[in-house]
Amino acid sequence: MIGYTLVGTNDLERAKGYYDALFGTLGIGRIMEMDRMCAWGPNHEVPMFGVIIPFDGNPATVGNGVMISLPMDSRAKIDGLHAKALALSSKDEGAPGVRGGEGDQAFYAAYFRDLDGNKICAFRIGA
Repeated sequence: MIGYTLVGTNDLERAKGYYDALFGTLGIGRIMEMDRMCAWGPNHEVPMFGVIIPFDGNPATVGNGVMISLPMDSRAKIDGLHAKALALSSKDEGAPGVRGGEGDQAFYAAYFRDLDGNKICAFRIGA
């Protein structure tokens, strides 16, 4: 149902470098690029994640309560993505770990903010 998600940036080149390095840990690269935006994903058949300079010309700001969540297929990928985000100067918003019980419905997640302050979550449901 979701085709893509965009977060605002005030420095597109910096954001591109950050997300190239971050998503590179997952083997994911750029799949769409325009003058004011860039998006990453494995292909165009699944939702993409992107950054954009706001169309209205006003500075990009962080939405309070807004968070983008990225599904992962292993806890190790969550751990690695979180570690890479912190290495890229992200702010830690919650170390990798289980939030809730273990088993098939366990919610394992890690949280961080990108260089523009946008909150990102990497998560997996299950063991």
